[in-house]
Amino acid sequence: MVYRPTARVLSVLEMLQANGHLSGNELAARLEVDVRTVRRYITTLQDMGIPVEAEIGRYGGYALRPGYKLPPLMFNDDEVVMLTLGLMMAHNAGLSGASVAVESALAKIARVLPFELRERLRALQATTWQNDDANEVLAEASIVSLLSLASQQKRQVRLHYGSSGGDTERVFDAYNVIHTGGRWYTVGYCQLRQAMRTLRIDRVTEVSLLETTFTPPDDFDALEYMLESFQAIPDRWDIEVLLDMPLEEARRRIPRGMASLEAVGERVRLRTSMPDLDEFARTLMALGCHLTIVEPPELRTAFLDLAEEMTRIARETTA
Repeated sequence: MVYRPTARVLSVLEMLQANGHLSGNELAARLEVDVRTVRRYITTLQDMGIPVEAEIGRYGGYALRPGYKLPPLMFNDDEVVMLTLGLMMAHNAGLSGASVAVESALAKIARVLPFELRERLRALQATTWQNDDANEVLAEASIVSLLSLASQQKRQVRLHYGSSGGDTERVFDAYNVIHTGGRWYTVGYCQLRQAMRTLRIDRVTEVSLLETTFTPPDDFDALEYMLESFQAIPDRWDIEVLLDMPLEEARRRIPRGMASLEAVGERVRLRTSMPDLDEFARTLMALGCHLTIVEPPELRTAFLDLAEEMTRIARETTA
């Protein structure tokens, strides 16, 4: 990729803004230039009136003067397209209030764009189609954000959680926040139950950060734990099938949140838990590979029903 000098100078400004302090060698490595070129970029910024301070010595480097307020952000054409697509995807992220926030953000971006780029943004909004998931369950964006912050900072939270057993208040160690199957979840350790739990975030009515911290288990796979906990729900079907396809292909074609996958020789063992066998039979058929049903036996019946339906449709079309 070929960078224009102006783009690299602005990249230096963005790096200093994001990191606070960087050495000449660090900037040179990130920009893939030599240290002398970095010094030239710094001089250009200083000539533009941006107070970049140089520190001499072994641990020296460059930093923006404390308290300096940077001018508004500047995005190129490709960055604006990515921002627009990202905002449009956020519209369907299962967060309450997302629609209003997305429309407001897109309107603000459009107001400051040149005419041609503004038309490009409007074209994206008018012609790009996204599927609205009818099964999407909305969660409060502020609660999702706070639980994500708690997970990142490894801080405990106090939350109010509604379930079939009534509302409870509990201290929770949020290891991860996950969005899958049209719902938001948090996986972690519940101090009230003294056990690992998967909580639906749409059932969390209130959450607050605590000063106490937690240490998550080493190499903990939150998504794998969540899938296993779903399989333990009694009103769902535990499913196990063997797929005749390489593991890499199965991982590429089957969403990780749908099932756990493991290699068994040249085949793949798929394990999951689903409430509707007929719907999952159609999903497996769409893979287009030979498979062996291990359990449950009722899945075979679902395949036979699907075969009869396909045969009936084919005969009606022929007639």
